[in-house]
Amino acid sequence: MKALILSGGKGTRLRPLTYTGAKQLVPVANKPILWYGIEGIVAAGITDIGIIISPETGEEVKVKTGDGSRFGAKITYILQSEPAGLAHAVKVARPFLGDSPFIMYLGDNLIQSQLDPFLETFNKQKLDALILLRPVPNPSAFGVAKVDENGRVLQLVEKPKVPPSNLALVGIYFFAPSIHEAIDKIQPSARGELEITDAIQNLIDREKHVEACNLDGWWLDTGKKDDLLSANQIILDSCIVASTELKVDAKSQIIGRVQIGESSEIINSTVRGPVVIGENCRIENSFIGPYSSIADRVTMIDADIEHSVILQGAKITGIHQRIVDSVIGQRAQIINAPPRPKALRFMIGDDSQIELV
Repeated sequence: MKALILSGGKGTRLRPLTYTGAKQLVPVANKPILWYGIEGIVAAGITDIGIIISPETGEEVKVKTGDGSRFGAKITYILQSEPAGLAHAVKVARPFLGDSPFIMYLGDNLIQSQLDPFLETFNKQKLDALILLRPVPNPSAFGVAKVDENGRVLQLVEKPKVPPSNLALVGIYFFAPSIHEAIDKIQPSARGELEITDAIQNLIDREKHVEACNLDGWWLDTGKKDDLLSANQIILDSCIVASTELKVDAKSQIIGRVQIGESSEIINSTVRGPVVIGENCRIENSFIGPYSSIADRVTMIDADIEHSVILQGAKITGIHQRIVDSVIGQRAQIINAPPRPKALRFMIGDDSQIELV
């Protein structure tokens, strides 16, 4: 069994952050989104992993993620020259996949459930495809499935105007090698892409064995700012435990579940968890509120934040209004704001500078 993780695409919904980096590397609780998927796949016993990368962000993905040894896996990087659809990504990866069954995992998805039960169902029933479904209030925004009472998939439609059900396809699929023949038989959709839903529908039309499982627990597609912040909140709630030794000065106060990295300084500040603070940060005369993630080498002086994600090397100084519901890019700077009564919200890309006067 192999795995194929998709980490290409342009990430238009997370711009301006994704003008300069891969959306799958944006951190949630100070860990790249992509890494959660890799860890889940390895936990299910799959260690031969291919990662689809794009020309724009592929080198960054390779440098940050490495050869897979940190995860106990072997990673092969596969270049998809253009974002021509999920089925096209499988086609590009065929030399890596060979005749092996595989799991396909969209790299910007996060799920609470472990993959083992789905893998067991796929193998035990010798399926051609197993898809994961989740009821959603807005099915028109997703690929949608119609299934019978036994879980057998009858129909798949990509972003339908009139959905046949409220069951959205989660971005995790299990495939037998027969999916390659199905992909060879389909044509590009109206948007010019080879759709994986069309390939699975081809399997269904040829009476191959395609079934579905409902996904319990949370599922997060982190393609937009609010989704990213929700994911950060859920992961902090689920995973962060209080550090046993926190080095802060006598004027600082740590409340709740807080983790602070090596060589970070907390000076005359309050940190109310759940919060994670990376390494080599300087937090001075500041308040860090719940559900905040602060990456390595961040400087915050005379600033208040809450429910926000601050990326590596950012600098926030002299902001006397509370910053909430924000994503601040790498090395971005927000400086020198006089007192004002309202909160501030930001979505700031890497290397930006904002001066409030």
